Amino acid sequence: MIDKEALAKCVEAALQGTDAFLVDVQVTPDNNVTVEIDSQTGVDIDTCAEVTRKVEEEFDRDVEDYELEVGSAGLTSPFKVKAQYDKNLGNRVEVLTRSGSKLKGELIEAGPESFTIEVEEKVKHEGQKRPVKELRPVTLRYDEVKYTKYLLEF
Repeated sequence: MIDKEALAKCVEAALQGTDAFLVDVQVTPDNNVTVEIDSQTGVDIDTCAEVTRKVEEEFDRDVEDYELEVGSAGLTSPFKVKAQYDKNLGNRVEVLTRSGSKLKGELIEAGPESFTIEVEEKVKHEGQKRPVKELRPVTLRYDEVKYTKYLLEF
């Protein structure tokens, strides 16, 4: 079976000098290898092909019989690495917390331990007849969420 850590190092070396970054590497017991990459500017076919060539140079198919798929992280797939949070600063995201709360708002900050989204909330002030919408920042630790993903709205 292919060594997942060695494969990740190989992919990171192939991406050096680009704005692309490694999101995930998966290796199944029957050597089906899936590599997900992302970029600040989007992933093109040439980047995927370059990563494929580098992996095939490093891991001989005659020694390790494997199937390789290199692609971009899906637009609505959950974020897996901090670089995806950085990429989506200023975008609307959907967050599902471990307690089951679903939040939608703009990602305004992504730190090493936590991130902050700005959510819209209805608030009724004393003396007013109707509630008004206000923006409120919500800070969550990465380990407090089940998933965060880009919010695709039409």
